[in-house]
Amino acid sequence: MKKDSILASFFSAIETDQRLGISHIGLYVTLIWLWEKQGFKGPVVAFGKDVMTLSRIASTATYQKLIHHLEQYGYIRYQPSYYKGKGSRIFLSKSYH
Repeated sequence: MKKDSILASFFSAIETDQRLGISHIGLYVTLIWLWEKQGFKGPVVAFGKDVMTLSRIASTATYQKLIHHLEQYGYIRYQPSYYKGKGSRIFLSKSYH
């Protein structure tokens, strides 16, 4: 699935999903941009601090809350990395609940 179709699907889904705020949307759009930068292949592999910087999220607690909301609501599948030199894997959903 390419960036345009996943972005269009995401915005169609959030039209009726009142659980998401501007911070969730900004984080998800950042993940799409990182996925594009990584060649639209596989999951997004990224470090939380890098995603936070791009998304303009200052607090680690806020980042964790938002990423877990996106996972809980079915927008992503998140596989955290517990190793300092290895980024977490974030799979963007192709369909939304």
